[in-house]
Parts: sequence; structure tokens; C-alpha cells
Amino acid sequence: MPNTMLAVVKSSPAPGAEIRQVKIPVIGRTDVLVKVKVASICGTDLHIYEWDRWAQRRIHPPLIPGHEFCGEVVACGDEVTSVKEGDFVSAEMHVACGKCLQCRTGEAHICQNVKIIGVDADGAFAEYVAIPESNIWKLDPAIPLEYASILDPLGNAVHSVLAGEIAAKTVAITGCGPIGLFAIAVARAVGASQVFAIETNEHRRNIAAQMKADLVLDPGKQDVTTQILERTGGLGADIVLEMAGQPKAIRTAFDIVRRGGRISLLGLTSKPISLNFSEDIIFKGITVQGINGRRMYQTWYQMTALLKAGKLDLHPVITDRIPMKDFSSAMERLKTGEASKILVYPNGTR
Repeated sequence: MPNTMLAVVKSSPAPGAEIRQVKIPVIGRTDVLVKVKVASICGTDLHIYEWDRWAQRRIHPPLIPGHEFCGEVVACGDEVTSVKEGDFVSAEMHVACGKCLQCRTGEAHICQNVKIIGVDADGAFAEYVAIPESNIWKLDPAIPLEYASILDPLGNAVHSVLAGEIAAKTVAITGCGPIGLFAIAVARAVGASQVFAIETNEHRRNIAAQMKADLVLDPGKQDVTTQILERTGGLGADIVLEMAGQPKAIRTAFDIVRRGGRISLLGLTSKPISLNFSEDIIFKGITVQGINGRRMYQTWYQMTALLKAGKLDLHPVITDRIPMKDFSSAMERLKTGEASKILVYPNGTR
């Protein structure tokens, strides 16, 4: 094995990133070294690349970003027992402390001391990445590489959809970024009766239609509340999955959910949101959930089962495939709003 590798490096506290030759990670006794086959770009990576206010507060360069990937195990620490060289794997990139109240009561996904590989430590936009054995997820070789590289965001969608009763329910999704688009497929796979997709971006609306949403709406041009009430007998949606994090989308979510329904909030807001708790929550008797990451590791078992059963067609969401050397071009493409999921190939080929 060589001593160095190519990687995307956020080298300084400024916009941009560069491709560099760096040392291959040294693994500890309980770590696994993975040769990255495919990684994918997340909105978080764009925040890091653009060096916005969130990135300035959270990121400490130099850093190799990237937290969505799949690959092959090439080396194991002396104490690793659950995987071996040659295994096809992905990983849960939230590293929980294992000691706080949340970790010790089955809620490690909201660990008080969580560290994220690709955000707080070097990640997967590289030829190799080091992962704690406890976070490695072995994959069935039958799962396509492209799907294996997007399990992190798919897991967010699965967690959101399955956070409550779903079969035979009407589901509305506000915000059709990759996770919202994945949620369409998941909701259909687990028996939702109707799926409504609400999105301002035309490109994303087109993909939502390809994902077989029953109704795709443009909130900038259509009366979303009226149309969903008409399609639900005047009741509203049983479940609303809020994926946009925008004030208007959140307002729409509370307008269209039926009395006694569920709102699962995944989209992150950039500023406080005003709600009338009496009218929007209490008198409607709704359940409001905050969704953070993936349940460790319930969500991983659920999405693996859906993939192995052939229940999910995710290909429409994957719009671009690029060699790692073109990373900066991919980020510019993402900013246009005309790309959804962009896959990155360290070896430069598909």
C-alpha cells in the first residue's frame, strides 16, 4: 500500500477547497481503514466549501470533508473482530460517546458529545478513510455502489418516514432536496396511500414526479393548502415531512397537517421561526417531532432491508457523477440548483 493518497482538503478558513497529496490515515487498534469506492456530496459539504457562518463556527481546517461513502476494507486494527479485509462497507459517520444519558438509553443518534467524521475529523473525500469499527456497516454485495454511497441521507429519509405510523396514510413532503426525494420512495415502499411533494425548484419537482409522487406542487404558483385539502376530503395530510427548513415551508407544513396528525421536522432553519402554539399545535392535537440523523442502528437495518427487497428506486435523484479531481466544479454545479445527488469517484472513473 502507498504512503500517500489524493484527498479534497479544506486547507484554510476561506471559501474553496483543493486536491492534495496527503498521508494515508494511521488506524488505531479498534479502527478500520477503508478504500473509498464512491462518495457523495451533501449540503453540509457545500456549507464547508463556501465557508458560511455555520462553517466558520464549526470547522477547524485543515480538514478532509465528506461523510457519505462506500468502499472496501483494506486494513484492520489489532482488536477489530467484526469485519475483515475485502468486506464491502459503509459507515455511520456520527461517532457517539457511549457514555452520556442518551447513549446509555438507546438514543445515541442525539448523543450530547457526538463527533462527525467529515466535519469534526477527516472524512471520505479521499482515497482512504479511517473509521471506528463500531461505526462500520457491512453491506450485501448485491447493493449497488451508487446506493451504498448514499446511505447517510437515505437513512435520514427512512428515519423521518418511519418515526410514526405510516401505512395507508397520506404523506406531504415540503422540500424536495435529495432527502425529501428519497422520502417519496420510502413512503411509497412502506404503504403510504398518497404522497404529495411540495417544492419551489423546477428541477427538483421534475425528479419528484419521476419518484412517483402522486401530486407535485409549486408553492410559488399554486395554492398548496387548498389542493391538499381537496385531495384528502378536507382533512389535510396525515403526516407532513418538513425537509426545507424555510419559514414559508414550515408555515405550510402546519397549515396542511390534519388534526391529530404528525409533523416530522428535519430541515434546518437559519433563524428562529414564529408559530402560534395554540392554533398550530395544541388545538390541532398534532405530534411534532425533531428528526436528527439516523437511529443507531435501527434505521440502518430498516433501510438495508428495503434495499435488499428491491423496494427503492433512487436513481432519478443521482444526477451527476464526477472524478474527485473535479470536486470544485461539482460544488459550482450544485449551487446552480440543477443537480441533486452528485457522486464522487476517487479513482476518476465510474
